[in-house]
Amino acid sequence: MSKPTDPAYHWGSADLDLDAYLTRIGFDGEHVATVATLHELVRTHTTSIPFENLEIILGRSIDLDLAALQAKIVRRRRGGYCHEHVVLFAAALERLGFGVTGLSGRVNMGARAGLRPATHALLRVTTAEDDRIWLCDVGFGSGPLVPFELSSDTGVFEAGGWQFRLERTLGELDSELWVLHQFGTEGWVDRHSFTLNPQYRIDFVVGNHFVSTSPRSPFTTRPYVQRFHPDVHYVLDGTEFVTQYPDGTSETRELRPTELPKMLVEVFDIDLTDADADVLTAAQWLRDER
Repeated sequence: MSKPTDPAYHWGSADLDLDAYLTRIGFDGEHVATVATLHELVRTHTTSIPFENLEIILGRSIDLDLAALQAKIVRRRRGGYCHEHVVLFAAALERLGFGVTGLSGRVNMGARAGLRPATHALLRVTTAEDDRIWLCDVGFGSGPLVPFELSSDTGVFEAGGWQFRLERTLGELDSELWVLHQFGTEGWVDRHSFTLNPQYRIDFVVGNHFVSTSPRSPFTTRPYVQRFHPDVHYVLDGTEFVTQYPDGTSETRELRPTELPKMLVEVFDIDLTDADADVLTAAQWLRDER
């Protein structure tokens, strides 16, 4: 059954400056809704746009309106977290002719205690080439660098040396539940779980409000920034700078708050204004954390 004509069920792709977005991520392929194009879009988006929550730490709200996302991510060359990445990426895919449906996930990262809220955003994507269903997880900050097939046979897959594993399980009331595992410094961990219940822009607005405002959200307490490449993953967690590699090894060092603006430019490709850099280095967020 086709989607309703109500624009709330779609991704606002008519308002997207597609050429500017594709230039931002360095995509120069054909504008066709093929599997090959999808692979290249995921790779270029994931390696070009950083994951970051700095607007929250700087005292500003996160707007998922497409005009605001283009102003921030495309024109100002900033990053964002999952909701921002996914809404922008979904608009581009829809504009190119892909079938796009939003999904929500619960981030576990190996945790066993307590039920986590479904605050992660990802996408279910189809093409006209065949009947395969693809998952695009461009907003997590640590890949995958490729779309991966929604199939119980997917098993372990690798992209740029990074390893992932998709598992189909049963959830509450025997509902279908999928779990994405990732190999890292702690070995294999269940990164997040998700169902195939469709999510729309308004659903992501609700999740975005919790993530960006709740004192229970990890994104309201300290800067959290990631940059993901085929051979290395950089993470800034407060003043802790971590370099991770596909084989599970990592290096960690502690930074002074005054080092953060330079680190953001050189490693994460985020150039703050002088005023924003001053706020960040004043580290009020660090004092609040204590």
